[in-house]
Amino acid sequence: MTAKFKQPLFVFPGQGSQYPGIGRDLYERFDVVKKLYAEASDIVGYDMAALSFEDPDNQIHLTRFTQPVLLTHEIACLSAFQQEIPTAAEPRAAAGHSLGEYSALVAAGALDFASALRLVSERGRLMSELGDGEMEALPLSLDEAKKLAEDHYCAVAACNLPDQTVVGGRAHDLDTLIGTLETLHPGKRSARLKTEGAFHTFYMIAAAMEFRETLSGAPIQKPKMDVLSNASGVFHTPEPNAIRAALFSQLFNPVLWHNNLLYAVETGCDSIIEFGGGIGKGETPAEKKPNLAGIVKKSFRRHDNPPDYAAVINEQTLSETAAQLA
Repeated sequence: MTAKFKQPLFVFPGQGSQYPGIGRDLYERFDVVKKLYAEASDIVGYDMAALSFEDPDNQIHLTRFTQPVLLTHEIACLSAFQQEIPTAAEPRAAAGHSLGEYSALVAAGALDFASALRLVSERGRLMSELGDGEMEALPLSLDEAKKLAEDHYCAVAACNLPDQTVVGGRAHDLDTLIGTLETLHPGKRSARLKTEGAFHTFYMIAAAMEFRETLSGAPIQKPKMDVLSNASGVFHTPEPNAIRAALFSQLFNPVLWHNNLLYAVETGCDSIIEFGGGIGKGETPAEKKPNLAGIVKKSFRRHDNPPDYAAVINEQTLSETAAQLA
């Protein structure tokens, strides 16, 4: 690696970064990616490439399909990166936002791809079938959002930035919460998120209880590097049973993403490389932008020595990152 990327943190986004066409460009260029999609299809029992590239039945935004699609794309991006830049394949640590935490565990060798794909397929199914509620992004601190949520039968679902906290609850409770927000903080606006439930809140406890049985049989190994836990905000305890318990807890506790990023840099990561997903109005992979780039930039804008950032979300960004690391 270059001097700027000696101790990188590999990060993987969560739901919301999927889109029809995701992965097509890397699939057409890399045999290792073609093999990965073929393996994914065998595991899940449907054509992963067709779902990802064409989405003929409008399923890609359904949680039970979104999670396998994203995990496959994230590991495809990582595999292409490792082939294109073999000397840059060893991160200092790995992290993922919600679903992305499973990709981080694959990158760290704690899970193989097949096992992770089976886990997220079941996780997505349970979250969609047994979950309840919706989610709202608030322009508030964690403490402010927590108080407001608890006053309205809601709960914090994620803390992405010091002034960006996501809460979850039933639709009518969130509507009442928004009314209170507008009264307490005139001019501040929230945003309803397109999800199938109030993820990472108590509305996911039923899903978590069933998922615990799936986790108990998962072949999790001690990771080869540190992996950040969404639920704790710091590194996972590297024992398999502790990782299983943390993944169980992650389903109904907030994603402490801002804590994850700060802790990674505090403990030695000098740079961040994002893998997979894509956001933006364009329809093709080349028109997409990295999902987490804005959060990374805002997290460290007042940092004395902010981490360098790169991304591998499509063929273009892979080439750009290869040149940056040369």
